[in-house]
Amino acid sequence: MVWAYRKYLVTSALPYINGVKHLGNLIGSMLPADVFARYLRQQGEQVLFICGTDEHGTPAELAAQEAGMPVEAYCQQMYELQKRIYEGFRLSFDYFGRTSSPSNHRLTTEIFKDLFANGFIEEKFINQYYSPADGRFLPDRYVEGTCPHCGYTKARGDQCDGCGTLLNPEELIKPYSAISKSHDLALQKTLHFFLNMPKLEPEIADWVCQQHQWSDVVKGIAKKWLKEGLQSRCITRDLKWGIQVPMDWIRAQDCRMLPGSGSVGTSLSEKVFYVWFDAPNGYISITQDWAESIGKPDAWEAWWLPQDEKDVYYVEFMAKDNVPFHSIFWPSILIGTRKPYKKVDDIKGFHWLTYDKGKFSTSQKRGIFTDTALDLYPSDYWRYYLLANCPESSDADFTFESFAALINKDLADILGNFANRTLALLKKYFDSVLPMDFFSIPHDKALEDRCRVLAGEISTHLSQRRFRAATASLRSLWVLGNEYITEKEPWHVLKTDLEAGGQTLVHCVHLLRMFAVASFPFIPDTAQKIVELLEDDRTDLAQTALADAVTFQHFRKGHHLREEGRLFEKIPDERVAELTALFGGTSEA
Repeated sequence: MVWAYRKYLVTSALPYINGVKHLGNLIGSMLPADVFARYLRQQGEQVLFICGTDEHGTPAELAAQEAGMPVEAYCQQMYELQKRIYEGFRLSFDYFGRTSSPSNHRLTTEIFKDLFANGFIEEKFINQYYSPADGRFLPDRYVEGTCPHCGYTKARGDQCDGCGTLLNPEELIKPYSAISKSHDLALQKTLHFFLNMPKLEPEIADWVCQQHQWSDVVKGIAKKWLKEGLQSRCITRDLKWGIQVPMDWIRAQDCRMLPGSGSVGTSLSEKVFYVWFDAPNGYISITQDWAESIGKPDAWEAWWLPQDEKDVYYVEFMAKDNVPFHSIFWPSILIGTRKPYKKVDDIKGFHWLTYDKGKFSTSQKRGIFTDTALDLYPSDYWRYYLLANCPESSDADFTFESFAALINKDLADILGNFANRTLALLKKYFDSVLPMDFFSIPHDKALEDRCRVLAGEISTHLSQRRFRAATASLRSLWVLGNEYITEKEPWHVLKTDLEAGGQTLVHCVHLLRMFAVASFPFIPDTAQKIVELLEDDRTDLAQTALADAVTFQHFRKGHHLREEGRLFEKIPDERVAELTALFGGTSEA
């Protein structure tokens, strides 16, 4: 791939604040984004990898209430917890921020003012349930009841988790407040601000048509929205937790009256912006926070307000349900500001990861969540399995049986066994000292050529963001090493010919270094451990391109290596059965 851009901006979906995320959330955005960012850095590219917690909206209030905590304290606690978990998975964010930060309050308010001034904001009355018991209007998710389609009794006002149907609160049978559980609800009119998307539709349609790098799936989702015709979208909510609508500023605009009722008054005084209006702006505000953290407060502008559009290549990683918001809604917001904000070049959308042919569920204790995963096995076990089964073209299913089989075969039997055999033979016959220089022995050109082909495959797949294929090529590289050592049989040759056996082991040591470099974006802890086993203090895995590791000329005669070191432990069958039963879930929520 020819790198035509000066900088690479990488973002993943912002994990929501209300609880620990499951493995599907990890592979559906953050993990592949990390692999891509690591690969780019190895290529010597300038990369900024940004993420953070999405903290506003109804679910945060409900989760805080359930935890018996003020919402600000709850969000702070969950931010720290999620941050530690992602550090445990070795996600290499340049900055992991928060959408509740002061910078996002300022930026979102500024963006709203720009949209308002440019004529893209309108006000409308909508019908919404009011709960006397709670003394407030209830946003969609604060209303629960029976689904009219499947009869599920805990459907929310925006969607039924029983059948997946999108709902409006007034469609629910026997609706009640999710806060007080009161059934005493009344539909009343309430005033809200809307983004006039029909007015922006010609511009956003033209912009979508220019996105030639998008996959057919992503472009299809965006065009489906456009084909159906864009509707004005409500961007405010009746909540206290969020970014406040700047009513004083609105009233100061020469007494201008918005379309609709013509009444901008106290009915809007406690409204905040809809989470999907403020959260995407967080990518920019978190970059502003990053710039402050490095002592260069204006540095964010080079990424989000570049002088030339081709100065920055911007890739977003997310699950497929987020694609409409990132391909249509947020770009519409940015276009409407009339400021040259950088817009996405490619959206990498993912399908779902299911758990044993069903959904992950916190309430039913079904499935593996990221905190529990790290308690069970090292992060590289999970990273490798998820990338090898990445749900790129269709949904993927997790089972402990398939997890154990892959870890035992690929990591333990292929990569781990190759390292074990190489180091054990060097210890037995050469006291863990490299017996000769690569320069002084016959080169196995066929081996080197095959390595170069596989290295090219890995690089091509990663540059094109095909993670499942990249992981398969990485495995093929490990297999090549095992085939080489099996064919050469140094454990037999060394008994009678130390020089010939030593030549094979020199090749194996260089193969191990290549494996470390190739594996670093995928399983970074293991890659670093291999470098440590090789006592290689000259290789910075984060900045070593794979193509540079193919030439086997790194180590010299007399180089000391670790005597031994096991990279992986196998997962026994009885443990698989135990974990399957433990995380299979309960029959009742």
